[in-house]
Amino acid sequence: MNIAEIRAQFPILHQEINGHPLVYLDSAATSQKPRAVIEAVKKYYEWDNANVHRGVHTLGARATEAYEQARIKVAQFINAKSENEIVFTRGTTTAINLVASSYARANLKPGDEIVITPMEHHSNLIPWQMAAQATGAVLKYIPLQPDGTISLADVEATITPATKMISITYISNVLGVINPIKEIAAIAHRNGAKICVDGAQSTPHIPVDVQALNVDFYALSGHKMCAPTGIGALYGKKALLESMEPIEFGGEMIDFVELQSSTFKEAPWKFEGGTPIISGAVGLAAAIDFLNEIGMENIAKHDRQLSNYAMDRLSEVDDVIIYGPRNDRGGLITFNLSDVHPHDLSTVLDAEGVAIRAGHHCCQPLMRWLKASATARASFYLYNTEADVDAFIRALHTAKEYFGHAVG
Repeated sequence: MNIAEIRAQFPILHQEINGHPLVYLDSAATSQKPRAVIEAVKKYYEWDNANVHRGVHTLGARATEAYEQARIKVAQFINAKSENEIVFTRGTTTAINLVASSYARANLKPGDEIVITPMEHHSNLIPWQMAAQATGAVLKYIPLQPDGTISLADVEATITPATKMISITYISNVLGVINPIKEIAAIAHRNGAKICVDGAQSTPHIPVDVQALNVDFYALSGHKMCAPTGIGALYGKKALLESMEPIEFGGEMIDFVELQSSTFKEAPWKFEGGTPIISGAVGLAAAIDFLNEIGMENIAKHDRQLSNYAMDRLSEVDDVIIYGPRNDRGGLITFNLSDVHPHDLSTVLDAEGVAIRAGHHCCQPLMRWLKASATARASFYLYNTEADVDAFIRALHTAKEYFGHAVG
């Protein structure tokens, strides 16, 4: 990876914030977009803009072709068996809600178990709360180890023959934990359960093979992997998608409509009612091309190296509390500076041109487990460098001085 060449492809990075070069360390919230993606979306609107699956005119045919080619690229990117196992959604949140509202509510009954973990993003927690309330199922949690990881022994102990659904994040957006999805999927299937994976943080950063993992559902967001906002996808095994009913009804998801009843298209189109996010799909396809050109193995290696470097540098700073495991983690570090609220810390860092995330990160139960009302988070991606980490550490020392701490 030539990081200088990669950075040159992201126009937004070449600016100053408050008189300092921008250091963007909030990619876990959303990634920046390379010029190839921006140009692909621009070209679509300037040249191909039309609705899909409807008109037979040239623009409509070109738009439909681009939209369906994007579906193929998503399928290839995560190694689905078929592009028909890919449902376009607004993102991970919508994808998980589709599974919880369609598959789970139709297949769960009182006394069945839904298993998740305390580290889940609200998008992978609240839908299951709602599904449990609607069906009478029981929501159970795999306990966390002191460093925030989970043990397979605890997974084995939590999942029982009554468990019908497991939903778990691949990489935690707070702890950086990389969960053993393949092993958890095997335990789930031995007990007759299905597994859904929140892939929002994993898909941009590590190679993903849904067939090798043998997961039943996998959700992803485009905006965290260099694509536009508002586009994502749900992977589902073909038989499961075929068995599920759509939860949104309207144009283009129908087969025949009578006055009193209707029939629907086959999967995945029956789940894509209304005009889809066509330009988003075009942008997602361009983002996948961009990531494939660099290589997901290279990106994963870069993330590990940068995260390890940042962990070493941050560990040298006094009065810093670091959350999550020290090793084998994703490309983010969540931390707090003693006696300083993360929002105040983030404000001072922004004055130095460094953008980090502060808050509960949509993980309030996890914050309570950490005994923290909020935390700060620095997250890294393919365009970040050790120089960015160094600037972050310098800004942190500036914040320590500002808030009255001795420089560590």
